Amino acid sequence: MLMMRLQRVGRKNDPSFRIVVTDKRTSVKSDRHVDRLGSYNPKSNLVQIDAEKAKEWLAKGVQPSDTVHNILINQKVITGKKINVLPKKSPIVDEAAIKKAAEEAEAKAAAEEASAPVEETPVEAESETVEAPKEEVEAEKVAA
Repeated sequence: MLMMRLQRVGRKNDPSFRIVVTDKRTSVKSDRHVDRLGSYNPKSNLVQIDAEKAKEWLAKGVQPSDTVHNILINQKVITGKKINVLPKKSPIVDEAAIKKAAEEAEAKAAAEEASAPVEETPVEAESETVEAPKEEVEAEKVAA
């Protein structure tokens, strides 16, 4: 089965990749790929891909890896949702979704405040809780 994968060609601490079509069972390092479709540099976020070749291979049944799938979506070669390539412990953070959820929570809280009756505390009840002056307390103790 053929796959569309990334093949690392960059030197140490300077990654760059080729986007290649290769057999799934062979190592990408073996450099025995069927076709080269383009390149990807993650540091500069530069992607060069032959969209027509990629569409041809996809039509023939080649499966892209998750990262290549996301690259193809970014380059508008294919349509669909991106795949989360990060481990489950660190999911993709969608800032727009977080903002939307926060706004909905604020709107819900505001609606609850508007619908809930406002409780008023009487002033007399507050004055009863105030302690009597020490002189009166001492006078009561002496009288007893």
